[in-house]
Parts: sequence; C-alpha cells; structure tokens
Amino acid sequence: MLIQWYPGHMNKASKEIKATLPQVDLIIEILDARIPFSSQNPMLATLRGDKPCIKILSKSDLADPELTAQWQTYLEQEQGVKTLAVTIEHPERIRQITELCHKMLPVKGPDDKLIHTLIMGIPNVGKSTLINILAGRMIAKTGNEPAITKMQQRIAIGNNIILLDTPGLLWPNVENRNSGYRLATTGAIRDTAIDHEDIADFAADYCLQNYPDLVKTRFALEQLPDSAEDLMKIIGKQRGCLRAGGHIEMDKVAKILLSELRTGKLGRISLETPAMMEQELAELVIIRAEKDAKKKARRQKGKAS
Repeated sequence: MLIQWYPGHMNKASKEIKATLPQVDLIIEILDARIPFSSQNPMLATLRGDKPCIKILSKSDLADPELTAQWQTYLEQEQGVKTLAVTIEHPERIRQITELCHKMLPVKGPDDKLIHTLIMGIPNVGKSTLINILAGRMIAKTGNEPAITKMQQRIAIGNNIILLDTPGLLWPNVENRNSGYRLATTGAIRDTAIDHEDIADFAADYCLQNYPDLVKTRFALEQLPDSAEDLMKIIGKQRGCLRAGGHIEMDKVAKILLSELRTGKLGRISLETPAMMEQELAELVIIRAEKDAKKKARRQKGKAS
C-alpha cells in the first residue's frame, strides 16, 4: 500500500514557502529523530540553494541514541547542514537553537539586525511545542493530532530572531513505500487515513527483526514469535482484546502496539538508518526509470494507433 495524505492547506503552504524563501536568512527543519530521512521534505533541498540550514532531530528521547548519532554525522557530512538532537524533556537544549542561528550568520551581528528564519517540519513532529519553548510563551497551537497549524505565523522569539512558522508539510506523493509506512507508524499521518492493522504489521515485523530484546522485555516473552501476526495475537491475548468465541480484535491490538511504540513504552526505537536510506534511494531510481519507460511506451503506442 502506497500511503497518500496531502490536505489542501499543505499545497497552499508549499507555494507560500517558495514565495517567502527570498526573504529568509536561515532555514530550520524539524525532523523526527526516529525517521530522519522519511520525515524530511525533499522539496527543501531543491529550494534552499546555499541558504544555511539547521536540522533539528526532535523526539530524540524516543529514538535509538546510537542511530541518532549516525544520522547527525550523515546529515552534516552529506547535506552540509548543522544538526541538533532535542527533546521537550530538556528545554535548555532547545534554547541552544538561537545561539546556533547567530553562529551560522555571524555577519548579521547580535545587536541590531534581525535574523529571519523559516521553520518547517512534517505534521506531529513537535514543531509547535519547540516554538513555544523558544518564545518562552504559548504562541503556536499544539496537539497530538497532525496538521494543527493551518497558516503561516511570524513570531519574534528574542535575540533578534524572527521565526516564520509554516503548517506541517508532507509532500504530495510519498514515492518510497517504506517511508509512507514509517510516517504512519510514528503518527505523522492521521489515523483516520491509515489501516491500523497494516501499519502495525509493518511495525511489528520491523521491531522483531531490529529490536528483538525490547519486544521480549515489553511483552514478557521467553522466545520471539515467528511472525508479526503471531506477535499481534500474543499481545491480543495478554491485553484482553478478545471477542466472543475467543477471536482476537486485531484492530484493537494494532492500536495498542502503535501507541506503545509512539510513546516509547516499547523502548527507544529508530525505524531507519543511513544505510537503509541509501539502498531505498537506489531502488527508487530504478522504480522511476521503469515508470518513465512505461509512460514512453504508452505514448509511442498512442501515436502509432
């Protein structure tokens, strides 16, 4: 299943960002530390040109710390950006962003010239909470549902920094099938737009393969089940997700598993690595080439007829 979710206000926001970038000195992109590749917007790399960029890896307390360090190294070396891993549990680290902005734009000076910063990120990545911490007051609306911010806001956060806040953005077509699943697993896509069982099956299979000890510990297992479906059935029996006749309510189990992964109860889990990203990008090139070849063949067939 290729997951698509692109509300109308996101299309409008994309156009607004393109129009705003010429007035922006610096870009801050908020990524989910659990999915730094899938949560970054590929549109940004094309649009920003040589503008300095800070990539903030939010929710780092939910992510695998070793993989977060790998991602920071990768992003800084391959994309030429600065990175900072943060969590709302340690707001003092979030406040370092203002200092980093001034370090990256020393020509602006600390006294009289404003730094205009565009801040962006996918839905439910924690952008609004981060803005409120930087501003020291409640400005941006927050919530557990994606797509809370609906329009651009200009926010003065002190230290001569102006933030231009944008709605949470997903790109129009999530081409990478696995990225779509990861976005859904972490809650970036509204639950009403996904099949919980399908997403939970993806998440369970990934955790069994990559975090078996966390699975065994959380669900008190002496040995791992053979499949994601078997794990779901075990969870269903443990949590009493049963209908008449002993049938397991798999949708209810799916919601439990996704909730425990999203809140960190299952442990600190990252859903992708730089090596996985490189492999999937290579596969995507092949997929695009095949699509282009099919389109070309259809056009030629149409002309011949």
